[in-house]
Amino acid sequence: MSGTTLPVPAGTTSSAPAPPAGHRMGHRIGHRAAVSTRPGWYRPALFALLAATAVLYLWDLSASGNANTFYAAAVQAGSKSWKAWFFGSLDSSNFITVDKPPGALWVMGLSARLFGYNSWSLLVPQALEGVAAVALLTATVRRVAGPAAGLLAGAVLALTPAAVLIFRFDNPDAFLVLLLVAAAYCVTRALEHASVRWLAGASAAVGFAFLTKSGQALLPVPAFGLAYLLTAPTSVRRRIWHLLVAALAIVIAAGWWIVAVMLWPAADRPYIGGSTDNNPLELAFGYNGLSRLLGGQGNGGGGGGGGNSGFGGATGLQRLFTGEMGLEISWLLPAALILLSCAVWLTRRRPRTGSTRAALIIWGGWLLVTAGTFSYMQGTIHPYYTVALAPAIAAVTAIGATALWRRRSEPGGAAAHVALAAVVIVTCAWAVKLLGLTSVTASALAASALAVLALGWIALRTRSGRRLTAAAGIVTAIAIATPVTSWAVQTAGTPHTGSIPTAVSTSASGSGGLAGGITAGGRPSGSAPSGTGSAPSGTGSAPSGSGSGPTSGGSSTSGGSSTSGGSSTTGGSSTTGQRPGGGTQAASGTSQRGTGTSGGQLPSGMTGGGGQSVSSAFKAALEKTTTRWAAVTIGSQSAAELELATGGKPVMAIGGFTGSDPTPTLAQFKAYVAAGDITYFIADGQGAGGGSGTASQITSWVEAHVKSTTIGGQTVHMLASS
Repeated sequence: MSGTTLPVPAGTTSSAPAPPAGHRMGHRIGHRAAVSTRPGWYRPALFALLAATAVLYLWDLSASGNANTFYAAAVQAGSKSWKAWFFGSLDSSNFITVDKPPGALWVMGLSARLFGYNSWSLLVPQALEGVAAVALLTATVRRVAGPAAGLLAGAVLALTPAAVLIFRFDNPDAFLVLLLVAAAYCVTRALEHASVRWLAGASAAVGFAFLTKSGQALLPVPAFGLAYLLTAPTSVRRRIWHLLVAALAIVIAAGWWIVAVMLWPAADRPYIGGSTDNNPLELAFGYNGLSRLLGGQGNGGGGGGGGNSGFGGATGLQRLFTGEMGLEISWLLPAALILLSCAVWLTRRRPRTGSTRAALIIWGGWLLVTAGTFSYMQGTIHPYYTVALAPAIAAVTAIGATALWRRRSEPGGAAAHVALAAVVIVTCAWAVKLLGLTSVTASALAASALAVLALGWIALRTRSGRRLTAAAGIVTAIAIATPVTSWAVQTAGTPHTGSIPTAVSTSASGSGGLAGGITAGGRPSGSAPSGTGSAPSGTGSAPSGSGSGPTSGGSSTSGGSSTSGGSSTTGGSSTTGQRPGGGTQAASGTSQRGTGTSGGQLPSGMTGGGGQSVSSAFKAALEKTTTRWAAVTIGSQSAAELELATGGKPVMAIGGFTGSDPTPTLAQFKAYVAAGDITYFIADGQGAGGGSGTASQITSWVEAHVKSTTIGGQTVHMLASS
């Protein structure tokens, strides 16, 4: 048998030795050889998919300028100081870090070091991470469901609005998604031969994902472990042993940086922003861990039983289907849930080691655990977090649709055909609901869905069904892809800045394309609460009003202008669009914490989005400083914008992101002043902690002991000669 080869499908050139008779891997190897075959059309199609994705993610990328100035300033600081790069410091003098581990900043920081800091060096790594994620997802799904399914999964991920938004932005979620997709790919490879090396590779990817966004990186891990425990082609003892090795690998990959920070003398490193005790473990498992799930410690904005809609809407299963979250992620979520159920049923009698069943555990588990967590977490959650669901939705949709498509031509396949038609109808109906489309557009989509049902049924009953089947497939693709593609393209065409980007168009047209039911601001009617309340110009402060959002007829604006290294940044002038109910909303291109995603009141403990104006005179004064910190202000957002406006002059951010971190103490601040380390104190920074704690003590001390002056319209206190 050693010289026997497996049959090679037409159009391929690869061959492999057949496994020995009775070999425990025989079934899985043969199955993998069949589904991983690459027909002649696959590579051109893959190249076209990746090229289109690259265009979508890279086109006019610099229009977003510094995007989220909070992370942009940290990237700029990392381009000037290796210590700032390693720790993820907000400033090059290393006073405080951002409130996340620095994984994503490492990639952007290296880009800024290689090419100099600018909008492109900041954002291009994010876009390329998106293209890589699409390529990896395509390869992963192809190995278990075939080339067509792989391409379908890649296309769905590429066109998901949340993905288009985040892969064109500098938030850490882009790198998180890439690493988790890489982990799923490694688990899929590990399952083919019960390979502990591939499993350790998955653990390394998860560990670095943890160093990117802490606890959120662990949400797919139970699905990965369960898939290996149930379906790996080896003994139970070896499966358990391999999983223990994988768990240890996660701890090492995630823990080395934490250990390094804890061993580094605290006096010689920046304060760990977001923590209450300057401890990276508390940041990871407190502020970015349990507090996100349960609320508290600056994480009270996720919504909850008390009616606080916060940033993400009230807790419950409806959260992912309503408001901004629905627009960013739910387009194919109903279809994915239906197809997951159908695929699980179709594989119920497959062998334990079946690759399709394993893939459903990996991606279905990822989808269910992450969706459940996002739906019910009590702490801060933002709509763009849902990008973490995009790979799972894409994979489940592709695997489930392919399984039903193959089943439809087998005996008893009529049920599979009906299920496919139901998926199309449900998806089209949900698109109509999301977009609030007019009756004409809705009728067109409904007609497309009915055409799929009719053509597919005729194809099953006639001998010349191949052409009709192709026609049905084309109509299906158009019916399903048109709404989400339109929303994705509009998202890519919209500049986004601020802390809370949203996948919303700022088009002023209310009648073009699919916009029959879209308001003049580019939002579909009924997609967000309407209301009253406004933010004072240039302050970035929260609008007045109730926690559930303003009432009809009001407006929410983002005022002021800001200079940030020559690029437009948070707080700049924005185009307002008509909101449902007659109100207005700030264009999504300038959405930020100061206005909130829905125009509602900011939850307690959260900071404004910046809006720090920098006059040319004050900018020049900061640039002339030679002290360790050019200035000190309350809150990281204001400090970040000052740094970006001055080409990277370090600015001390009292209290970190929320302004409430317990650093520096009054005694530490006095020591910095006595040493001549700070030139200017700016008392009107953006930080929720400005009225209490150390920030309040420092402000009171400065105002009592140092006279104020005005430079370019900015009131400051000069603490040292520049």
